[in-house]
Amino acid sequence: MLRRNMDCCYPQRVNAGPVSPGVDRFLSLPSGTLRARVHGEVGKPLALGVPGLSANCFTFGMLGPAVAELGRNLVALDLRGRGRSAPGKNGTHGWEAHARDVLAAADALGTERFDFIGHSMGAFVGLTLMKLAPLRVRNLVLIDAVGVPDARAMPPIMGAAQRLGVVYPSVDAFLALVKGVGVVPWSDFWEAHYREDLVETEGGVCQRASKDAVIEDLTYAATTDVRALWPHVVCQTLLIRAGHPFMPGADIITEADRDAFLSVATRSRSVEVPANHYGVMNHPLTAQAVQELLT
Repeated sequence: MLRRNMDCCYPQRVNAGPVSPGVDRFLSLPSGTLRARVHGEVGKPLALGVPGLSANCFTFGMLGPAVAELGRNLVALDLRGRGRSAPGKNGTHGWEAHARDVLAAADALGTERFDFIGHSMGAFVGLTLMKLAPLRVRNLVLIDAVGVPDARAMPPIMGAAQRLGVVYPSVDAFLALVKGVGVVPWSDFWEAHYREDLVETEGGVCQRASKDAVIEDLTYAATTDVRALWPHVVCQTLLIRAGHPFMPGADIITEADRDAFLSVATRSRSVEVPANHYGVMNHPLTAQAVQELLT
């Protein structure tokens, strides 16, 4: 096992400039239709990307082009009930259901084995995927989620869930609210993500993500022993930990969980990136670490 702090200077391969928008596809799966955003050439080695709890596929706007730069194809998914993927029926969400959707997406794309990159709840989906079908995953990337977060880190996550279903008077009013919370390192990258997540409704705008689906996933998380999934991680794995907490000591991945995971998943290594839970997704060092794993 190996830990590495990436808050240092060494050559960077990834271009940290404007991100590529990707191309949308809609995948018809047994559970419903998922929006998939394709980066790179179809038919090249596949990586599937899964965003966090209420996020959409725009969170892969930097990682997509970075993976495509290697001659690979990254397909970022909107989970059911997020982005432009409709929610399923009540009771059909949760990490295992999403992991089965990932497998079905790979089938729909004609691929047996693939790389997997998950951020936040997407990382928990990846851990569940290893329990269901470990031989189908070539390389696993877990971005800032692996165990039980420090309780002090949860209010910003819960705050994002509580905004779902609320009608805001305008796009600008919603963006100002999110910026004002101060946990999203605001940039064009994140503005594009949140604009994509808004839809017009009576009285203004609201987010596309389904509050019911998100609550189901939160309930699933609260009743699942995530550490029991660790022994199923048998492939080469990269754990990316955000080095900047939301507030002092409020880590999504605690040092204890990081070290315990590395001791269980013996083909894993970790890197620490100087960003918080949100900023880690569009940090150049995250993209570089992913490129190094997949090269």
